[in-house]
Amino acid sequence: MKIAFLTLGCKLNYAETSTYQRGFENAGLEVVPWQQGADIYLINTCSVTATSDSKSRNLIRKVHRINPEARIVVTGCSAQLRRAEIEGIEGVWRVFGCNEKASVVPETLRSLSIPEAESAPCENAIFGAYGAGERTRAFLKVQDGCDNHCLYCTVPLARGDSRNIPICECVRMAKEIAGTGIKEIVITGVNTGDFGKTTGESFLSLLKALNEVEGIERYRISSIEPNLLSDEIIEWMAGGTKIQPHFHIPLQTGCDQLLSAMGRHYDTAFFEGKIRSIRHALGDGVFIGIDVMVGLPGESDELFEQTVAFLEKLRPAFIHVFPYSRRPGTPAATMGGQVSEEVKKERVAILERLCGRLHDEFVASQKGTKVQVLFESKEKNGTMSGYSGNYIKVTRPYDPALVGQIAEIEL
Repeated sequence: MKIAFLTLGCKLNYAETSTYQRGFENAGLEVVPWQQGADIYLINTCSVTATSDSKSRNLIRKVHRINPEARIVVTGCSAQLRRAEIEGIEGVWRVFGCNEKASVVPETLRSLSIPEAESAPCENAIFGAYGAGERTRAFLKVQDGCDNHCLYCTVPLARGDSRNIPICECVRMAKEIAGTGIKEIVITGVNTGDFGKTTGESFLSLLKALNEVEGIERYRISSIEPNLLSDEIIEWMAGGTKIQPHFHIPLQTGCDQLLSAMGRHYDTAFFEGKIRSIRHALGDGVFIGIDVMVGLPGESDELFEQTVAFLEKLRPAFIHVFPYSRRPGTPAATMGGQVSEEVKKERVAILERLCGRLHDEFVASQKGTKVQVLFESKEKNGTMSGYSGNYIKVTRPYDPALVGQIAEIEL
């Protein structure tokens, strides 16, 4: 029996899909590219924006046209939030919401009368997962859900309350990853720094335990809220660990009025102080990426300019910019002062230009420094590339002996 996988959305979804794939492969199913046609399609959906929901539905219809006889299994955030709608699409066979992820493989196999291969026990509270990319890096899911309930966000509705797997299970999966020869792990979650809610452990204790796993040489924290990145974590990292000097920190808006209106748990003074603490402890070579959302309800030209000025002051190495998407069921969707799509587009373009300039300046500031680069397997026009610990992309002539290896390079 042939099965194909399609994934939309975040790295967390890709890690989950990789784990589903291993489960089906262990049960004897043959994994094929989705374009070739399969007996079963598993589609892991996204619902972060209205466009994401539309893409999810269109993808289901597309694979049904490829093979009308195929059984389509749908999971992910859109499956949770739009379940009835997805169940009504022709070709859909099974739908699994956020609390049913651990059941995707066993329940599907049971419905097909295929015995499940033995696997490690899975915590009922969370579906632990990991996935690898380019044979050099793995994404390890340690946490799911969020308790913040920011007024614009559907994540708590789609993924539920904050919960995590125990440290011992995280370490077990990290050792499994190390056994494949992969040297770098990205620690992921919906609200990663909230790790420990369901086990009474802490994110710092998790980092310390993972730091001891043999074979893994580097870790990155995928994203962490500024109020959860404690001074204790920063100080521990500064003492010399496998955690790379690379942070991805959501800001969302550089305007205190909007931060308060959207239910964020900090103000710009706190955020600026956190960035200052990171640079003081780890040096100016630390890579700081920041999430910014434009067009939140009530974002006037003046308030947007406050965000631009704040980002100029912070000078991050990267800005991940995206427009606010009005999501049904969220308080922000019914607020006054909704911003037009045209204005959102203009503001995205302004911040993307700012991002390009700040990133170029950060890379230029590191010229002449020696960095450790982990090279990836992909070849493009006779070249290969990899990333330094502080997330600067380095390109050099392709050398198969360097694939998956860490080499010292002068920028």
